[in-house]
Amino acid sequence: MNKITKEELYKILSKRHESNKYSRLANIPTPDSFKDIQIATQRIKKAILDNEPITIVGDYDVDGVVSTAIIVDFFSKVGKKVKHIIPNRFEHGYGLSAKIVDMIDSGLVITVDNGISAVEASKKLKEKNIDLIITDHHTVGLEIPQALAIINPKQKDCTFPFKDICGAQVAWYLCAAIKKELNFDISLQSYFDLLCVAIIADIMPMKNLNYTMVKHGLKMIKTSSRPAFKKINDMMQKNIFVSDDVGFTIAPKINSAGRMDDASIALSFLLASNEYEANETLQLLEELNCYRKTLQEDISKKANEASNAQDNAVVVWGENWHEGVIGIVASKLSNSYKKPAFIFSINNGIAKGSARANANINLHSIIEKTSDLLIGFGGHKNAAGLSLKASNLEEFKKRINQLLNIAPEELHIDLNVLGELDIASVDIEFLNIIEKFEPYGLENNRPVFKISNSNIIKTQFFGKDKNHLKLVLDNDGVVFEALKFHADENIQSNTIDIIVSVNKNEFRGEISPQFLIQEIL
Repeated sequence: MNKITKEELYKILSKRHESNKYSRLANIPTPDSFKDIQIATQRIKKAILDNEPITIVGDYDVDGVVSTAIIVDFFSKVGKKVKHIIPNRFEHGYGLSAKIVDMIDSGLVITVDNGISAVEASKKLKEKNIDLIITDHHTVGLEIPQALAIINPKQKDCTFPFKDICGAQVAWYLCAAIKKELNFDISLQSYFDLLCVAIIADIMPMKNLNYTMVKHGLKMIKTSSRPAFKKINDMMQKNIFVSDDVGFTIAPKINSAGRMDDASIALSFLLASNEYEANETLQLLEELNCYRKTLQEDISKKANEASNAQDNAVVVWGENWHEGVIGIVASKLSNSYKKPAFIFSINNGIAKGSARANANINLHSIIEKTSDLLIGFGGHKNAAGLSLKASNLEEFKKRINQLLNIAPEELHIDLNVLGELDIASVDIEFLNIIEKFEPYGLENNRPVFKISNSNIIKTQFFGKDKNHLKLVLDNDGVVFEALKFHADENIQSNTIDIIVSVNKNEFRGEISPQFLIQEIL
């Protein structure tokens, strides 16, 4: 295996983006190639000129809240006050539903980050003589809702060149089309701080268009005039924002509102008009996020105990498990078991579930093969939501295990190890090279390296539950520390081979490399 030095690292990471034709913002695709975008724009233009009511229907996750924030803010800048509804997970369920339609009397309805599966709700709107424009990015099902316009890159006859974008990007492109049609003087780049949060949180492939938008957006968080981001800057005290800051700190706070209470709290935070308002809502999000962590730990423990390591998938359920956290638990279990995970909460005989797959499979198409057992489902390749009668859970578990009876290498995501790390070359310059090629994410993994044959000097468990492992290692005379989070057993040998990522660790102004163990070989 080749030794990775600074020069070699720079070469490898540069190569990843050589063919990105959207590397300059001036080159990003225009809205025109979206199917139905002209129809939607003309109808919105009419609604604005005729002063018709417009209702935005969003979603309660980060992408849905950000999509709503962008489009509501855009309309307010053009002087058009719109009504917005973000469904409550516990009261209304997901997306544009019959319950949401009951709240709308007239005008025009625009969905953001949802709507492609709202077949029944769309019929109800048609009966009420209300026009519907759907903007979404989720997989298109067999039956398509009745809508005046559907803007979704995953439609077969949509010619937008990049299919894997999030709901907030689709909403942003609709705003771009309206701006062009009505010749509004609004900076669409001013939304990149919000956009990058949605792209990262919704785990979109971090390449091409997404890479460019997020790269610009992360810089904008630092300089944003938005009161919400000013408070985030005060809280996090970062010189440079990277994708992990969004994925592990910012997004979970925004997400906690929809998971634990009501997503309108997160929307109020993002749309706050002053720092006092932003601070009040951020404190509330902080409390909800702490509550979410406590519940998540509790359900993770129960789900772990109910799991069978021999199964091809983790399929577990419990009575009244909190619906707001089962998605995170599914993600956590999928990562630790290295197989797809389905976590269900049973309430009144109905099991509502979240599925996650950190794997080379298409979760949506696998779930589709069990549709005869389901009440409903939706999502995409790596994440999905589904519901069924609790009495069908055992049969569902059996079928999923049969469908996933494939070779383990097909289920695993390869860590894409760059090579054997030359430990002696890991210094500030090495860390700066890694940082230069931020943002990392799906299909543009943070660099990981192999470190072979290190002598173990010391092992130590740390953390509140003593479930994280710190190793002091000696590799060819270079002594370094490596951390393994969520480690449940000690190392029995004197030497070790590991796969690591290398992070920049900032403590009291001192910067040092932090080696995070991804796998012990």
